[in-house]
Amino acid sequence: MGQRLAGKVAIITGGASGMGRAQCKLFAAEGAAVCVADVDKDAGAKVVDEITEAGGRAILTPLNVTEADQWAAAVAAAEENFGKLTTLSNIAGANFRVSFDEQTEEMWHIIMEVSLTGAFLGIKAAVPAMRRAGNGSIVNVGSIATSRSGNNPGYATTKAGILGLSRATAMAYAADNIRCNLVSPGHVDTPFIRRSATYSPNDWATSIDNPDNLNRRIAGTPMGRLVQPEEIAHAFLFLHSDDASIITGADLKVDGGASL
Repeated sequence: MGQRLAGKVAIITGGASGMGRAQCKLFAAEGAAVCVADVDKDAGAKVVDEITEAGGRAILTPLNVTEADQWAAAVAAAEENFGKLTTLSNIAGANFRVSFDEQTEEMWHIIMEVSLTGAFLGIKAAVPAMRRAGNGSIVNVGSIATSRSGNNPGYATTKAGILGLSRATAMAYAADNIRCNLVSPGHVDTPFIRRSATYSPNDWATSIDNPDNLNRRIAGTPMGRLVQPEEIAHAFLFLHSDDASIITGADLKVDGGASL
């Protein structure tokens, strides 16, 4: 690995598994100090151990992204342990894979709070620290649904909304040398669509452990395979690196053509 993030200090939400875990490990290998931010403290601690055992720098920052005080604590931990905060990846999300008729108000609020309000709160918490650092990069996570919605109202709305939030952030803070971009993944092989969690329930009808679901997602991807978490991590790496120093307000699709 190179040192494309040398001198950077990153908070990565959802850092305990899937795309977040892949980013934490890649960013540390590329020279960043990493705050592994997740509600799952045990899984997050394992990621920290993996990074430090490989010679990287990382700490666990327990974080429920819907709580502003926990965001403040995570940013404070980054500055106290590593001297600054320059980099924020908003990965944490939620989804209930049901039709419009089946989606409840409670499901709607959970999806909106985790996926959209959580990113808003993170940006609000991170920007003052990035101003103190003299620069910053924020990258949010979108989806195929950012540009092509299905019949799931909560998920489609958050992913369309995150594009608006990213562009508004890019406009608001460009003069502070703080950039904001969006990565919109396709069908990524992660626990989010395999296993069941309170923020992303799955059963045989929705999990890609079901060959019918797996094949349907592959069939919807022109390049003929699922995206891997490491491929998403490299897209985030590029947008956070100085190679992307003039890029802000962009939506980078990493989906094997699934949104075409």
